[in-house]
Amino acid sequence: MIAAIPFPDVSPELFSISVFGMEFALRWYALAYIAGILLGWRLVLAAVRRPALWGEDGAAMNDKQVEDLLFWAILGVIIGGRLGFVLFYQPGYYLSHPAEILQVWQGGMSFHGGMLGVLLACVFYSLRHKLRMLSVGDLLAMAAPIGLALGRIANFINAELWGRPTDLPWGVIFPGGAAQDCPDVVGLCARHPSQLYEALLEGVILGAVLIWMAWRRGALRAPGRIAGVFFIGYGAARFAVEFVRQADAQFVTPGNPLGHALELGAGYGLSMGQILSLPMIVIGVILLARARPA
Repeated sequence: MIAAIPFPDVSPELFSISVFGMEFALRWYALAYIAGILLGWRLVLAAVRRPALWGEDGAAMNDKQVEDLLFWAILGVIIGGRLGFVLFYQPGYYLSHPAEILQVWQGGMSFHGGMLGVLLACVFYSLRHKLRMLSVGDLLAMAAPIGLALGRIANFINAELWGRPTDLPWGVIFPGGAAQDCPDVVGLCARHPSQLYEALLEGVILGAVLIWMAWRRGALRAPGRIAGVFFIGYGAARFAVEFVRQADAQFVTPGNPLGHALELGAGYGLSMGQILSLPMIVIGVILLARARPA
């Protein structure tokens, strides 16, 4: 038997309570969203309260505006994330079951959709209050990796979005029939812990780079620089991890076992995550090239 790591005995629920015969539970995924939003909010407040990080025009926002934007960003994440999942990953199913689009508690969120939702919230709020849009975007980009890291760790605890089968010693034996349905594998099937790869690359490393840029390199004085690095960093990390991440079931067919959303022939292709990440990298390069100290 190959060396592998058993899945840790951690429940997806922190606790549950019964009220009037109904069961209510706090799940790790919900806690990740809450903690990510609160920690990101505190990081943005710390940045706007530090004049030394900004140029002659001062901070892009004040404390009250940060709190107001938080509300719109939360709406953008929820609405954009859900609609992104519906449109990018399962449009046919939800066209036939439109009532289920609103059932977010059943799962199904897209980061790329949530990102678009937050971008629209940023544009709307910045125009309405005459704020420097790129600088506001820099603040949101700097805070995003916190939620990304926590969200991917919650995915791991939920034993979802795992990777492809592997014989590497850090492969994880995820529970469940779907995770154990591995062609050509005898015995227990170990898979890449792709959620943890993403937590490290998109969350910890990218977040540390962006904070270092803001606090040590004066990047907030060049509007768009931090946002540009975020787009490039996330897009590249997600593109790379998709090579070892199990494709979404709706894309997998007998003739397309790797689940490529765009087949390029000879067994090669791109996943939906890779297709959606390429425009992010392009946008990031453009922002980075145009970023200049104000």
